[in-house]
Amino acid sequence: MSDNRHLPPNHLLHGKTVAIVGGGPAGLTLARLLQTNGVQLRVFERNASPALQGRGGSLDLHESSGQLALRRCGLIREFEAVSRPDAQGEKILDRHGVVLAQSDGQNDGESKPEIDRGKLEALLRDSLEPGTVSVGKTLLEIASRDDGRHVLRFTDGSHEFADLIVGCDGIGSKVRSLLTDVKPAYTGVTFVETRLLDVERTLPEIARLVGDGVALSLGDQKGLFAQRNGDGSIRLYVARRIDEHWAGEAELDFGDAAAVRAHLLSWFDGWSPTLVDMLRYSEERFYLWPLYALSHVQPWKSVAGATVIGDAAHVMPPFSGQGANMAMLDAVELADHLLDSESASIDHAVAIFEQRMFERMAPVIEGTLATQDLMFSDDAPEQLVDLFISR
Repeated sequence: MSDNRHLPPNHLLHGKTVAIVGGGPAGLTLARLLQTNGVQLRVFERNASPALQGRGGSLDLHESSGQLALRRCGLIREFEAVSRPDAQGEKILDRHGVVLAQSDGQNDGESKPEIDRGKLEALLRDSLEPGTVSVGKTLLEIASRDDGRHVLRFTDGSHEFADLIVGCDGIGSKVRSLLTDVKPAYTGVTFVETRLLDVERTLPEIARLVGDGVALSLGDQKGLFAQRNGDGSIRLYVARRIDEHWAGEAELDFGDAAAVRAHLLSWFDGWSPTLVDMLRYSEERFYLWPLYALSHVQPWKSVAGATVIGDAAHVMPPFSGQGANMAMLDAVELADHLLDSESASIDHAVAIFEQRMFERMAPVIEGTLATQDLMFSDDAPEQLVDLFISR
């Protein structure tokens, strides 16, 4: 890894090696911002194939965060070429399939075009210098040395030294474990993710219902959330307020798609047949996704040369559409502090960044958890509709 001795002697990162752990939107945005300012670095991504990173559907990028980051990266035109500004529509339905509220997704006056996560990551990854991203690198552990450097050991037996590690490694972050013993807490809600393919031909009623945006059907502390993706497929999230370990207690094998489907269908007796058909006719793959959150108030140690951003720092449920946006904004703000000639040291820059990040995230996390409570309350979706209309 480069030690960045080509940078001016007064540059914070002069003589320092920089490692970014995680090649999602946060890590790739940070890499792009630093590289365009002359900083050499490496990104270590656990997935062996970039295509495996794309699971997770579509993201709406906000003008003041995700789009701002892409502007700073010099990639806004590339984003506009592949994003879907017509895919911002939202519908809220009850369990009988009655549409209670809908909008074009711009109630707050802010444009939030959609982009598939895989396309966003490819856009960012392709903008980096060749060899920047190393794939198939699952971090096993980090050892901190007496000289302040860190050793990253990977499951393939390799290792790297770094003066600065930025953890963009998500909910199970290894880098975060250097900074705090606090782990994300289960929020009480679980998703099961699946997809519907070729819906225009095979399920035209569902295709019309979802349109180009999102349809959220709610009731009985459960939900069926359908989201159109850029390839025309529909991503379906089966949601329920339920015990964290329900799947194990039910002895449900997620490798047995028929058994998973039958179990999930049993949750929706009395729901609209059209809504339930989304689950009945989805593909033969299901992914378990329990939702977790990290409190913005937690014991946080100061460790020289280490910090985290994105979900590694403040994972939360996806109900505000802020996760990727805040992760990319984290990258912008951290890069600004590391590139600021007024910063006294790397650790000073990181400390100021972390303080401001947590201050920014406090209302976002609280608001997201409050929205979850509305969506999975006994009288949903009425309370959510009231919030929706008042925005």
